[in-house]
Amino acid sequence: MTEQSPGPFTLAAVRRAVLEGHEPPPVPAIARLASYRWFVVATVCVGAFMGQVDASLTQMLLPRLERDFDARLSAVSWIAVAYLLAMASCMPIYGRLADLIGRKLLYTAGFLTFILGSALCGFAWDLTSLVVFRVLQGAGAALITANSIAIVVLATHAEERGRALGLQSAAQAIGLGAGPAIGGLVLDTLGWHWAFWINVPVGLIGAAMGWMVIPQSRKSADSEKFDWHGALLIAPALTAVVAVLNEGYAWGPTSPSFIACVAFAILFLFLFYRAERLAESPLLDLKLLGLKPFLIGNLANFLCYGCLFGVFFLIPFVLVRVYQDSELAAGLRLSILPVMLGVLAPVGGALSDRFGARAPTTAGMVVCIAALALLYVYLDGSRANLSMVMLALALFGVGQGLFVSPNSSAIMGLAPPQLTGEAGSVLNVMRFLGISAGIAASSTVLALSLGMIHGGTGSTVDAPPAMLIAAGRDVIILLICLAAGAGLLSLVRPGTPAARSEHAFVPE
Repeated sequence: MTEQSPGPFTLAAVRRAVLEGHEPPPVPAIARLASYRWFVVATVCVGAFMGQVDASLTQMLLPRLERDFDARLSAVSWIAVAYLLAMASCMPIYGRLADLIGRKLLYTAGFLTFILGSALCGFAWDLTSLVVFRVLQGAGAALITANSIAIVVLATHAEERGRALGLQSAAQAIGLGAGPAIGGLVLDTLGWHWAFWINVPVGLIGAAMGWMVIPQSRKSADSEKFDWHGALLIAPALTAVVAVLNEGYAWGPTSPSFIACVAFAILFLFLFYRAERLAESPLLDLKLLGLKPFLIGNLANFLCYGCLFGVFFLIPFVLVRVYQDSELAAGLRLSILPVMLGVLAPVGGALSDRFGARAPTTAGMVVCIAALALLYVYLDGSRANLSMVMLALALFGVGQGLFVSPNSSAIMGLAPPQLTGEAGSVLNVMRFLGISAGIAASSTVLALSLGMIHGGTGSTVDAPPAMLIAAGRDVIILLICLAAGAGLLSLVRPGTPAARSEHAFVPE
């Protein structure tokens, strides 16, 4: 994709562009600046911040919503999973539609959709309506996220890519860090509805910035060809997979629901694979997965984010139920993890630019394993050991910060220029599938362990503290396995090749 020159930015030009389905130009005063590309990166960072605030904030709501809705753990986890599943399903579709409609229009429309979904979530009257509105909110977040990495890659020079992606990762980390604290404060003072309404003003700011700063995009040569078969198959395929992970233990392996869901997952995954192989312009170009380093990087990405959000899922339940923290105190404690991730993400990006991705990503997962081992030992319900729990969370954030931006930079550096958008879509799909799988798997292990130890439905509401600690340690073992897998994949990845092309755009 190449970028068009700005042209005049007037109300008449904007109105005409919208009516004709064309993208309006950026504000000339901004587009002429030598640092324009960093304004584009900053604009993308607003969306990255907002999306991660919502993702981490929601994790703080789950213990309260489990009690308020009197629902089992797997049902409440759908509040988080439905949002992430909508993002994973929609992002490849939106990434491809960007070639038809333009990245800028989709990006700004995403903020408006996200605002609408957030407002409706605040008005939800029961668990089902909240999950439905979370799907709408996730669809809006997917519009924002689908092309964010591609926009950053196209905006910056090859030697700056690691730093730019590091800044984006830092914005995500700041959002992750602010989310638990904001969620805890809102729960303690205003109620859970306001946790969704606070997205509205931030979304309006993001929409305005996107409209004024993001450059116009030109249609690709084959933009008229859209893979409708793949678009119709990807959502049911991913939904069936996540439903098996999230509800399997509640249904039981011999139940008709479980068997049907597994069958649907296999069927739709096969049909999606077949459709993508035959499509002239596939939704996800499977040739990218033929690149061994690209496949390894994305599998490591999946495991890393599964591990990260497994921790985000578990810790609020333990802090609120076992340590008797208020939601605000629990949110502030949990915030140390993403704060350290944000501090280390630019460092990881800079190390990647200089030494390649293998060393920082492998070292990052080794640090995460050490942090989880520390958490396993000291997450024992004793307030005397809370400082060691905080140290373990901080150390885990350091490891994640060393891993995330080098891995993203390596993945995007492997894609040919004409497949930058598709590569970004694959990266984002694997990221959000990893998050969904991490939450679903952690929820399953926690509920199964509570059911076997404590009996009953596996709810955390009435579980004795000692039983919840024992079940939480089972989840930590699962997360250690995920981190070990990501570390091994990082260790065996081939050396990162030199950048294939100069992706930068410079406005005329």
